Amino acid sequence: MSGEPVGSALTVSVVIPTRNDAAMLRACLHLLSRQTRPADEIIVVDNASSDDTAAVCSAAGVRRIPVDVPGIPATTAAGFDAAAGDIIARLDTDSRPPADWLERVEAVLGAAGPLSLVTGPGEFYGGRRWVRWAGRHVFLGGYFSVVGFLLGHTPVYGSNFALRRAVWQEIGGSVVRDNADVHDDLDISYHLRPEMTVIYDPTLAMGVSSRPLTSWPSFRRHIRMSLTTFRVEFGEEPPLRRRRERVRARRGREARRRRAGTGDGG
Repeated sequence: MSGEPVGSALTVSVVIPTRNDAAMLRACLHLLSRQTRPADEIIVVDNASSDDTAAVCSAAGVRRIPVDVPGIPATTAAGFDAAAGDIIARLDTDSRPPADWLERVEAVLGAAGPLSLVTGPGEFYGGRRWVRWAGRHVFLGGYFSVVGFLLGHTPVYGSNFALRRAVWQEIGGSVVRDNADVHDDLDISYHLRPEMTVIYDPTLAMGVSSRPLTSWPSFRRHIRMSLTTFRVEFGEEPPLRRRRERVRARRGREARRRRAGTGDGG
């Protein structure tokens, strides 16, 4: 697929799901205000916070959408539904976007097709050095390699990804919205169609908090959610069949690109 025509302008929405994390949200919004390519809109989806999240949003001049259905899947989906941008970027409250994050996201997806996504790794901050190392190389390394193998393509990482709005228009009606024990990024990854492309940029790093890895209860909950997510997704479409379809589609795209590169249209 070709990218946008030269000179065309894309709009960018940023979606941040949150719950009772006002201090982290304030820091995240500050960094978003310093982007070299400012967001056209920032949507904070507030999952029934009881702290001063509303005041933080008001002070930053961003749009706040309250959502009462518990869980990140419902919160993220509500934000994506409301987003008006050609590109929808998603990060977490404790994400720390570098100044050129949105500029680079726009450059990648602007040059890609309308059914494209981009994601990158996390650089963990806080906690002990070995926790940060394990987060990058074991936790995220395992996610991208093991889950990527099961899917037949790179998964998106919830703290650091963006998609073209056409992708959400295709899959938004099928993603999980009513199960708080499902990881929304893995669910989105599983619902991607064979013709959709996830671009992994290892240099598109995002600062992410090591909080989920610093205590056994939080880590155990993360693993439990992962198992629940796989059970839900595998029940909808068996993983090996899904992988075969995605690998076949990817190889077909690569073959077409090679033929186009040699001028062989046959």
